[in-house]
Amino acid sequence: MNPSLWLALLGAQTLISFVPGAGAVNTMSNALTVGFRRAIWGVLGQQVALLVHIAIAAAGVGILVSNSPLAFNLIRYTGAAYLVYLGVRKFLQRPEPSDVRALQSSESPFSMFRRGVWVNLLNPKAIVFFLALIPQFIRPDQPLLGQYGVLAATVIAIDLLVMWFFYAGTARSFRRFTRDDRGQVILNRTFGSLFVGVGALLALA
Repeated sequence: MNPSLWLALLGAQTLISFVPGAGAVNTMSNALTVGFRRAIWGVLGQQVALLVHIAIAAAGVGILVSNSPLAFNLIRYTGAAYLVYLGVRKFLQRPEPSDVRALQSSESPFSMFRRGVWVNLLNPKAIVFFLALIPQFIRPDQPLLGQYGVLAATVIAIDLLVMWFFYAGTARSFRRFTRDDRGQVILNRTFGSLFVGVGALLALA
């Protein structure tokens, strides 16, 4: 991949990563629950899902999904339902005493990683997006493996940095609200509503 093409990819992916979505909401929610450093596990799970989407688009399977209303809608509504489920659970979550919050903050890395994978994996828009993005930065007359490697590494690196340092970092400023019951209720309902909202947009868009 030549430098000018790579710089274009870098700019496009940076802009895309800063657009808030389910991954951003999940990252901020994790950071508020377990802290900035441990939120990385959820971010890593989201990156694995992005790799899967890139592989699907590169293999051409994404074209079949995007051209099949049944397959596309099945994935779309499953993803939307999962986000709404996370949102309702978060919205209804009651304030927890400090000892329970300490227990919650010990959520296993695997649990956060798994949730991150599902949040990004069950997003058919990502498949369609990569179908539109990848052809712009891949030259068929050049070795494909290296180009896909550079594209995947760039996409993952940018998204990881934005999710962790921007969204998880931003969430740190809200952690003071978790110290009392009222603050916990406000944050739970805020992030619960955001999850439901993203799920509804995914289902209706």
